[in-house]
Amino acid sequence: MSLETKQRLIVVGNGMVGHKYIEFLIEHPDYQHYQITTFSQEPRLAYDRVQLSAYFSGSTVEDLMMTSPDYYDDHGVQYITNAKVVDINRKDKKITTGSGRVESYDKLILATGSFPFVPPIPGNDREHCLVYRTIEDLEAITTSAKKSKVGVVVGGGLLGLECAKALHNLNLHAHVVEFAPRLMAVQLDEGGGELLRSKIEGLGVEVHTGKNTAEIIAGEQCRYRMNFTDGSHLETDMIVFSAGIRPQDELARQFDIEIGERGGIAIDDNCLTSDKDIYAVGECALWQGRIFGLVAPGYSMAKAAVSHLTGGNVQFKGADMSTKLKLMGVDVASIGDAHASTEGALTYTYSNQAEGVYKRLIVSEDKKFLLGAVLVGDTDVYGTLLPMMLEQVELPEKPESLILPAVEGAGTALGVNALPNSAQVCSCHDVSKGDIIEAVHGGCTDVSDLKSCTKAGTGCGGCISMIGQVLNAELEHMGVEVNDYLCEHFDLSRQELFDIIRTKQIKTFDQLIAEYGQGTGCMTCKPAIGSMLATHWNEFVLSNEHIQLQDTNDIFLANMQKDGTYSVVPRMAAGEVTPTDLIKLGNIGKKYDLYTKITGGQRIDFFGAQLHELPLIWSELVEAGFETGHAYGKSLRTVKSCVGSTWCRYGMLDSVSMAVNLEMRYKGLRSPHKLKMAVSGCTRECAEAQGKDIGVIATDKGWNLYVCGNGGMKPRHADLFATDLDDATLIAYIDRILMFYCRTADRLTRTSVWMDNLEGGLDYLKSIVIDDKLAISEELEADMARVIGTYECEWKKTIESPERLKRFAHFINSDVTDDALAYEADRGQNKARIASSSHAEEEKGERIPSIELS
Repeated sequence: MSLETKQRLIVVGNGMVGHKYIEFLIEHPDYQHYQITTFSQEPRLAYDRVQLSAYFSGSTVEDLMMTSPDYYDDHGVQYITNAKVVDINRKDKKITTGSGRVESYDKLILATGSFPFVPPIPGNDREHCLVYRTIEDLEAITTSAKKSKVGVVVGGGLLGLECAKALHNLNLHAHVVEFAPRLMAVQLDEGGGELLRSKIEGLGVEVHTGKNTAEIIAGEQCRYRMNFTDGSHLETDMIVFSAGIRPQDELARQFDIEIGERGGIAIDDNCLTSDKDIYAVGECALWQGRIFGLVAPGYSMAKAAVSHLTGGNVQFKGADMSTKLKLMGVDVASIGDAHASTEGALTYTYSNQAEGVYKRLIVSEDKKFLLGAVLVGDTDVYGTLLPMMLEQVELPEKPESLILPAVEGAGTALGVNALPNSAQVCSCHDVSKGDIIEAVHGGCTDVSDLKSCTKAGTGCGGCISMIGQVLNAELEHMGVEVNDYLCEHFDLSRQELFDIIRTKQIKTFDQLIAEYGQGTGCMTCKPAIGSMLATHWNEFVLSNEHIQLQDTNDIFLANMQKDGTYSVVPRMAAGEVTPTDLIKLGNIGKKYDLYTKITGGQRIDFFGAQLHELPLIWSELVEAGFETGHAYGKSLRTVKSCVGSTWCRYGMLDSVSMAVNLEMRYKGLRSPHKLKMAVSGCTRECAEAQGKDIGVIATDKGWNLYVCGNGGMKPRHADLFATDLDDATLIAYIDRILMFYCRTADRLTRTSVWMDNLEGGLDYLKSIVIDDKLAISEELEADMARVIGTYECEWKKTIESPERLKRFAHFINSDVTDDALAYEADRGQNKARIASSSHAEEEKGERIPSIELS
């Protein structure tokens, strides 16, 4: 379809909601009928404002980005950054930017968002009086923090507490000043607000409620002094205003588009404004007198606007403002009528000061329906309570059982089967129970699949537990037996078998199946148990007790290629190699006529080795000072590295030494799936650490640790786990993470899928590793120490055993090789191909390497 025949759409604003509108339209079957142009007033495309505080914990701007120029280019979206739209010619359907650029439209979408409200306080325009809204604001706060010791946040709502966390992370003595009598006054009741306050103050942030700032003047001990109307005062070096938002409706207001009495662009259920060719979505929009200050309602508006444009029937009917989040490490959730303002409402309250937990249910007068809830310190039941409230699911006989710990009868109505298919499971992306069920019927069989297919769980992550419950319930409904048994020979999960091996000191497959299984085993349980035995006891995998458990690559300690030859990969820790050793490797490759390639993991791979040549090649490599690189095993493959502070002028720390240390520490660790790591010497990320199972990035304060990324079939960005770690703490955390993964992951499960399937995800993993919630940190470190202490090079062990070497021959009664392979040159190196006639190749005088055909 030509550009002339396409409908021209202009999206003013490329924030989270503006981008989501574009994304929804791209996903529509009729997308080719539209030409989209989007204008961003900021110098970049859409990024995740919800995760802004992560910027102060080591995340980069790239980490926060929600889209990229490549994505827009691939889908034909025109984008202009640093461009403010200043004029709308509604008659001629044209817009004009501040730089004078003019564009025509058929439909205009206003997604201009909001701006931070700064109270009209005398002195609020001083140099170090800032706001918390954009990445530029974060950079200004960071710059100010370098010259400050004390910081105050004005506003104790969601953003204010996030900002306080940021100041705390910047090592400032942080204060929160709130006009209301408690924190998060809109979302929390008095009890919840008080518990939240005590938890935040316990972290070192001072909280001042019921304070109204009269003026900001010069301070005596600090840069400024805030005088309050009650006569008290507070001195500070920096002030950040986070006292709420106001709709960015200036553009609509100037050009006679209907505006609400208190601001906001008035819209109907289709998100149309008073101009039938102009839509408004997100925080700039006013629906039935309400501004919605959360991203999820904005996404719902975007979906409704796209539906109306394309002839659909999805409308915006308002949005629930329930929230679940973590504030400065404190779990907080608010559902529905949190203040029990409904006439006749009854409340149930559970308060455990010792555990730091507060829960309150608000139910209807007849005790049949949930009206609201407040949860502080423990929000595990949020995913169950929210759909019960939204869908008006009848409560159990004892509603208090929903919040009391382990009470008989609890959960009577908690099953997901009680929820209708219309129940919203993921509010961030408006994914219902029915959407998840449809995806399960479409072939999704685990939480990771569902996240990729439906996007559920990819926002705040608070719905992961509920997603898993819906998944399992639907699989059972389909007649699929939902169990985690390893295979038909063991009525136990991999995790249970691993614990049995560890606690019962079982060292062989025969002993395990005799005591806990049945039959003789299969190609599912044998390699899995072989891996578990290797993880815990680290015995030679080709010993008589273990060899029958190995798959082809492990049996031959090399990777079989498609032509039947093998590839050999010696370890080159962190890609570091001397010129002398490079020459040695080159001579070995040349001697055996091997195809040679530098891998993506910064090491050399030799291709084309025949079975009988493997021990010969290993012998020469071992003699040259190399050892196995475990490229054939479900184990640590590589630790990629940049050159770090050794050579790079941007390097903060010695990334090469750390990478070598990590690779030599974890080499040989058998795990549920392969592991890859990387260490970058600065946030420029030349080693691509944030795409690895374990990623480490240097900062000026230490190491930032990223976990559970991968670049496989389902690429996943790693999550920031901890910041500013010293060497010892970094290694201790990695020890615990890897060993906990080895203990608890299912067979052939990458770390990314493993963490996604953990109930509680990243936060749960942090509680195990950092907080030692299960009191197993010493065990995990001891297990890792045993693996490290029992390491042996499997190549060296094999070539020292005449019995093992017998396996590396083509025939058991002859030294003759099987000549069925020939080489042909390609780009100066030999590549193998099956020869149609070995005699014909001999006549040409070419080398005829053999392959194992069995």
